[in-house]
Parts: sequence; C-alpha cells; structure tokens
Amino acid sequence: MLGFIKKNKNNSWLLGAFLIVALILWNTNILFQNLKKEERAKIELWGMAQQELIENSTVNNLTFEVLQQTWINPMIQVDSQGKIIGHKNIDWDPQSEDSLVIYKQLEKIKRENQPILIQYQDSLSNINQKLYYGDSVLLKKLQYYPLALLLIIFLFGAVLYFVFKTSKISEQNRLWAAMAKETAHQIGTPLTSMIGWITLLKEKEKSEPLDEMEKDIERLQVITDRFSKVGSLPELQPADIVGETRKTLQYLEKRSSDLITFESELPPKKILLPLNTQLFNWTLENLIKNGIDAMNGKGTICLKFFEASQTICIHISDTGSGIKKENFKKIFSPGFTSKKRGWGLGLSLAKRIITDYHKGKISVKNSELGKGTTFEIVLKK
Repeated sequence: MLGFIKKNKNNSWLLGAFLIVALILWNTNILFQNLKKEERAKIELWGMAQQELIENSTVNNLTFEVLQQTWINPMIQVDSQGKIIGHKNIDWDPQSEDSLVIYKQLEKIKRENQPILIQYQDSLSNINQKLYYGDSVLLKKLQYYPLALLLIIFLFGAVLYFVFKTSKISEQNRLWAAMAKETAHQIGTPLTSMIGWITLLKEKEKSEPLDEMEKDIERLQVITDRFSKVGSLPELQPADIVGETRKTLQYLEKRSSDLITFESELPPKKILLPLNTQLFNWTLENLIKNGIDAMNGKGTICLKFFEASQTICIHISDTGSGIKKENFKKIFSPGFTSKKRGWGLGLSLAKRIITDYHKGKISVKNSELGKGTTFEIVLKK
C-alpha cells in the first residue's frame, strides 16, 4: 500500500512538472506570435506611409514621422521587376561591397515573412512594389527560447535520473550485503553444532557416509564464507584457475543427476591468476546450475578454456531452453528470473563477482531458443 502511495506521489510530481513546462512553452509561443504580429503591423504602417509619399508630393506630419522611424527590422524594398530600390537596417555599404551581397540578404529575408505590397498609380498604369522584412533580433532569440528550455529540462532530468539510478544501485548493494551477512550468520550457528556431532560420531565409528557428511558440512562452511565476503572487498591472491575449475566441476558432477553429461576442455598446465577462489568457484557453480535448470535436469554442460596473451576466456554452454536476445543483459539484474521459482540472484551475484571484484567481464556470448546458451567469462592475467 505504501509503495502504491509513493508511486502515485512520484507520478503526481512528474505530471505537475510536465504541466508547468507545457504552460511555459504555451505562453512563450503566444508571446512570440504577438510580437510577430506587432512587428508586421509596424512594417505595414511604414509601407502605407511610403505609398502615401509616392502618391502625394506633400505629406502630413504623421506620415513624415512614420517614415522617419527606422524600427529594428531589416527591410528591403523592390520594384515590380524584383530590383532593389531601397533598404533599411541592412549592413551593406554600396561603395565597397558587391550588390550580390544585398541580394543574398534579400533571399534570406524572403524566407522569414510574407512581403507587404505597396500599390500606387501613376499617369500610365498601376505600379506594384514589395516590401520584404526580416524578424528582429529579439524575435529570433525568442524563437530559440523553447529549445533552450527543453534542453535545460532534459539535462536536469538526466541528472535526476543519474542520481536516482545511483541511489537505487547503492541501496541494492547495501541490501545485498545485509542479506549475505545475515545468511552467513544464520548458517554458521548450526554448522558449529553439526561439526561437534560429527567429531563424536567419528570417534565411535568411521564410515563413508560420515565422510560425505563431513564434506557437505565443509561445503556449508565455504558457502558461509562466500556470503560473508559479498559485503566487503575480497582479497585476490595468485591461484591456479585451471585447478579451481576442475575442482568445481568434479564436485558438481558427483552431486548431479546421471542424466547430466559434463564435458570439459581444460589446459593441462597451471595458469595463475589473481583470484578469490571461493567467489570464483561460486560463479562457476551459479552458471552451471543455471544451465542445469534450463535443461530441466537432462542435457550436456560443456566448459572450454581459451588462453590469450593478456586474458583467459571461459565458455560455459548448456543444451537448455535458451534465452531471448532482449533478455541478454536483463538476466544479470537482481531479481530478474524466467523461472517459476527462484529469486533471480545467482547471475547477478556472478556479475558482481566477476565485474566488480575481479575487474573482468561476463556476458551471454550466444543463445538459441530450444538449443542452448553459452556464457563467457573474461579475466585478465
């Protein structure tokens, strides 16, 4: 219920912000249109005064006053043949500049506004002139104001999104750490008691089931140690990645169904890398178990090593149901899962271990629906 209220509150803020921006843009557009109409009215008034001057040899004071107004708009007057016969507010010197310069400005002004007709009659015929004018500097600046406002809003929104995203990731990381440490604490308590009972039983009778039980208890200790490291920066020490991989495969193969076939192509030599062995083995387990689940307990798991001069590349393939291409990146997000049961934590932990702790890369190399998936791990030597 609280989450619903919070979501509605966030939506209200977004709707309010959108309405404010829309109102500003609407008012800006109205102001722009009003200024444009006002400028045209002034130019039309000047055109009317120009027409009266042409028709009458004498003009009244009002007409003379209008003609003396320079306004702020660039204006070019042309005759019926399109030849320039006058101009105002145009930066052009007829003594030093080519006439092509002002005709280029005329072409530019023509695209800004419709011309104003100046019509009068001489002794022989009707004569039509045209007065072209451009927008004022103020109007041109106002024209780009909405774009500047939208850009500022976009940048502000991007900053807010980045802050929100960073805060959310930080919150997730704290949650992961708290969950991991609590899990380690909860497992550790019964482990201590079980180790004591195993010791007493082995004093009386030593048997294979007890040895296997002891291995599983050791495994629980490893799991406890793994979870305790999630919330802190683990230490990386030189370790044989080939030997660690082989050990993990052997452990999982012995405890998996006979319907699962394990295939591997491991180098015969040792390869030392800076590793946290427990977390690296955990990553392999998560990827292999994810593949077994995708195969519904029947199929082939294949692990291959590729060694380059600076890196080690590991491919882990299964013959399962495959992954949709649009989910290649989503599957590493905390909580994302395509299974009916599960928390969607395994692959996100694997990415955290490889990317954050070992400064490597983990990704879906390829996948086909109904045929299987190949994950790729790349680690620096």
